[in-house]
Amino acid sequence: MNLSVKHLRAFVALATHRNFTRAARACHLSQSAFSALVQTLEEQAGSRLFERTTRHVELSADGLRFEETACRLLADFEAAFEDLRAHAERRKGRVSIAALPSIAGGDLPPLLAAFRQRYPGIALELFDQLADGCIDMVRRGRADFALAPAPAQDDDLRVEPLVHDSFHLVCPATHALARKRRITPQMLAGQPFIHLSRTSSVRQHLDAALHPLKLSSVMEVEHLATVAALVQAGLGVSVVPALALFQFRREGLAIRPLQMPSLVRDICLVRLRERGDSAAAAAMIDCLREHYSRA
Repeated sequence: MNLSVKHLRAFVALATHRNFTRAARACHLSQSAFSALVQTLEEQAGSRLFERTTRHVELSADGLRFEETACRLLADFEAAFEDLRAHAERRKGRVSIAALPSIAGGDLPPLLAAFRQRYPGIALELFDQLADGCIDMVRRGRADFALAPAPAQDDDLRVEPLVHDSFHLVCPATHALARKRRITPQMLAGQPFIHLSRTSSVRQHLDAALHPLKLSSVMEVEHLATVAALVQAGLGVSVVPALALFQFRREGLAIRPLQMPSLVRDICLVRLRERGDSAAAAAMIDCLREHYSRA
């Protein structure tokens, strides 16, 4: 059997119009090309599907039996192909993003709002996870891509740096360090320090860069919002990345850049190496690249 959608369209057109000339016109074909399609269809079926007279065309018994199936097959194909085109043209689709909380709550919301306005038919999913959770979601196929630091083991991943994230001291506005313009790592020694969890990328970068300097940890918490509240209450100071500073722009807090060029967190676009991007994901990635190229 060697039939195509053209054969189904020809059959349905002739069943509808009951006239070769009108059916050929409806299919945008010459009458000879149209007749050849119908003839091939009947040869492949091994049966006459139409009864022809000099004035009229009627479905045969076999044609009547095939009509409902042919209409359904054609409708299903056209619906499936239209859905495919809608995804390719970014009129439909879904993008699943795994991102660090500092990005999910900072840069992403306005970007996602602008993306939805531009592509209203594309559904968005956002998972705010720590770095390991972001990478795990990509590896399990739960997220199209992650916005996170590159993992140590990345043979199965495509890793594209997007932005360099520097670090800043946050402290009460009344603290002695708030009067300093330059904050060096040595100034942190002996200060009561509010730490993030050891599983966070912020903590891992900070520990690696400050080693062997020891900080006087007074508390260790999971969330940056908690760090901000504890620092604001005067319980200690902390060091956080620039992308998270939106949570620390509060009355009573001071923010000062940390003078430590080696302490930089690279935020990357992380995808599976063996999987291509859907049209919807590619559109979101283009928006992210454009945003961070201007940063």
